[in-house]
Amino acid sequence: MLGSVYDADDALQETLVRAWRGAAGLREQSSARSWLYTIATNVCLTELERRKRRALPQDLGPAVEGSTPPGQPAVESTWIEPYPDEELGLSAGRAAPEASYDQHEAVELAFVAAAQHLAANQRAVLMLREVLGFSAQETASMLDTSVPSVNSALQRARAAVEERVPERTQQSTLRALGDKKLRQLIDRYVDAWERCDVPAFAGMLAEDASFAMPPLGTWYAPRDTIITWAGNFPMSGQWQWKAVLTSANAQPALAFYAWDEPAGSYLPFALNVLSLRDGGLVSDVTAFIVRATGNPVLDDYRNYPHEPMDERQLTGTFGRFGLPAQLN
Repeated sequence: MLGSVYDADDALQETLVRAWRGAAGLREQSSARSWLYTIATNVCLTELERRKRRALPQDLGPAVEGSTPPGQPAVESTWIEPYPDEELGLSAGRAAPEASYDQHEAVELAFVAAAQHLAANQRAVLMLREVLGFSAQETASMLDTSVPSVNSALQRARAAVEERVPERTQQSTLRALGDKKLRQLIDRYVDAWERCDVPAFAGMLAEDASFAMPPLGTWYAPRDTIITWAGNFPMSGQWQWKAVLTSANAQPALAFYAWDEPAGSYLPFALNVLSLRDGGLVSDVTAFIVRATGNPVLDDYRNYPHEPMDERQLTGTFGRFGLPAQLN
């Protein structure tokens, strides 16, 4: 609903406080699930009323040319944040027969990003009906509205999401690829970056691939543009990289570390969430950078790995994912 690990924490805490205070009024144990989700939904709706929607760089403007250096961070924007799979608590299969989306599909980055475009009530209806599997009548009761209103909101939400998400989910692609081929793909991807092998990297990208790096507003697409940018900047040989495999938003992710000469080690730079296509091609990379955004000198972001850490982002990504603070 909220697209943020921090906002989700706050919403969960508020939900549990309200549930504790109101627990005496819960008469039937069988209604506890819908009662708790009603509280959680209302907490999320209140939060959505008081802030702007979260976004990815692709939501803010067109892709730039490959010769364009990374721009100054768009600090006024509130970005979607990656979420560690270990904390999602996802059960196998769907929540209920009414659900259309597997719960793993509902935390994929493309789905979360698409949901941010929905009005708050549409987002709530989509989650309650298509992800959690509540009936139209249950959803109407939880949102204090009518069944026709729920059905109308769901129809609009479905249409909006279908315009923005790929036809094939990451879960379907990962199942088709299999664990062995996925690991081989990841190993080749990491090897290309660690050797700054641009041709090898190019061979792994879909033709219409994109590469975004929040909090930077600039992003690159398609493949030829990404390759030009990679050769000019991150894979030029000016920086040395190492990567550690993890998982975020039910997708493969790589924690990238950049060599830091004063520290004498590799320090965290970005958590890269990978979206894949059938055949083992990388279609989208979203690199959540953990370096600070306070430098007013635009040209310094050409050397973003030299900027200091943003402790909040570092905690919310590398720390939250249990990733090492440095690599030797």
